[in-house]
Amino acid sequence: MIGLADIEAARARIGDQILVTPCLEARVLSQITGAQVFVKFENLQFTASFKERGALNKLATLGEAERKRGVAAMSAGNHAQGVAFHSRRLGIPALIVMPRATALTKIENTRAHGAEVLLVGDTLAEAQAEAMALANARGMTFIHPYDDFLVIAGQGTVALEMLAAQPDLQTVIVPIGGGGLMAGVATALRALAPGIEIIGVQVASHPAMREALTGEHLSGSGPTIADGIAVKYPGELTRAIIAENVDEILLVPEWAIEKAVALFLNVEKTVAEGAGAAALACLLAHPERFENRRVGLILSGGNIDARLLASVLMRELVREKRIVTARIPLADRPGLLAKVTGAIADAGANIIEVQHQRTWLALAANEATVDIVFEARDAAHADEVLAMLTARGFQPVIAS
Repeated sequence: MIGLADIEAARARIGDQILVTPCLEARVLSQITGAQVFVKFENLQFTASFKERGALNKLATLGEAERKRGVAAMSAGNHAQGVAFHSRRLGIPALIVMPRATALTKIENTRAHGAEVLLVGDTLAEAQAEAMALANARGMTFIHPYDDFLVIAGQGTVALEMLAAQPDLQTVIVPIGGGGLMAGVATALRALAPGIEIIGVQVASHPAMREALTGEHLSGSGPTIADGIAVKYPGELTRAIIAENVDEILLVPEWAIEKAVALFLNVEKTVAEGAGAAALACLLAHPERFENRRVGLILSGGNIDARLLASVLMRELVREKRIVTARIPLADRPGLLAKVTGAIADAGANIIEVQHQRTWLALAANEATVDIVFEARDAAHADEVLAMLTARGFQPVIAS
């Protein structure tokens, strides 16, 4: 097990080589969630993730012979970049094994930091097996992304900074994948603020740590944009620390992750990846649980593919009914499409796209259907547009 002294030693070891990120009050997020929200912006680290703290703490303890032989790691992205970046800074050769499905952005960033990158397997477990085998064969030091006491201690420095900036926090919410960040943060918080509430959050499709603590079968599977915490097998070292120190692990649905990503960008003007937004997603999914409490959130990372971010933002506009697809059946007669578009214009909405179908076999030969995507100011305005279409004799249905 580790203690506060290990985390304070990590801070002394890495403190001048990483950014002390701000922990600031988020007033609009507070209004939205009902809690008094403070955000720790770990996405501002050079590699856009807290992961470089633990990686650097491990690297800084290597002896000269170990440094010459180099290090190996497995990761789906953020740990890889942290190891690669600080290895290059310290002149240490680095080999990173990543699953084949890893986001291209994370692969290219890791290579750009000077590491040798191999794409092996479809899962983190397969990538880890290959990385450990290569580390043994080459005499390299394997740096685990979470199940290593030095890595855990490095991640725990986040909590020291949070309490220094906001000493009156009542609750801290931390994303959990393998558990390295939570194990380090919980250790520091329990030592410095014994009465503080420590909450972990996992995406509902991958609840590995919660299931491990309750003795359930590990059932995590399926797609999620929170890939950084979509871990099938939680750490053994981290599990013991979390069991002792964490009050509760809550699960969040995918919609909450997407909404949190969108809110960070639209409200806080900062980029969060899915896993990085999980703590805010917890507030969105369980608002009554944290109402009127001073809550610290760790925005753990901001490495999200631009195309995925664009998709998330568009989906949120659809949820808010600011972008609406109205499907309208029409008789196949001249002028009806113009009447539809005229009604939408008269209601003050902006048409983005029109698809006019005449050839679907499900339609009668003298029928057509039109899908019109329009932009509204808000949900109430979208309803006004649909009401205008109905008043003019059409039968719009929102297509989802």
